Amino acid sequence: MAEPGTGAQQTKQTKQRTRLVQGPGLLLLWLYGVMSVGAVSRSVYQILTDYDSAPLAHTLSAVAAVVYAFITYTLVRGGETARRAALVCCAAELAGVLVVGTWTVVEPSAFPDSTVWSAYGMGYLFIPVVLPITGMLWLRRSRTDAAQPADRDGRGVFRK
Repeated sequence: MAEPGTGAQQTKQTKQRTRLVQGPGLLLLWLYGVMSVGAVSRSVYQILTDYDSAPLAHTLSAVAAVVYAFITYTLVRGGETARRAALVCCAAELAGVLVVGTWTVVEPSAFPDSTVWSAYGMGYLFIPVVLPITGMLWLRRSRTDAAQPADRDGRGVFRK
């Protein structure tokens, strides 16, 4: 006897879940994974060894680590709910990079130590400012790709 969620339904769910990590999505996943490891390592080290010197900067590095890890998880998880969560998180990440980046440029004395997002991620080759933009573009594109074929006409254009 077949269990619920097996067969064609499970195949459809599996395809939907893997759609986020195909093609450019795989590179995006890899970059978010690398940023997760870097930000987690940096924040844990800073918090354990030198938290008192710059608590705001070290806390913001930890926040960046959590954001990167969550987006990495949602990309691996796949599916429409994870895609939406990742999209919202990428927008929040971009806002954080822009706010913290601007703050560190305008008032550098507020940050005795740098964060992952300081100067728009200059210490990380500006990847922190480019990554959420790229992520949002990919996640919006993957939504278009995930649309049911019945929603499109023969040319791939959405029907009204």
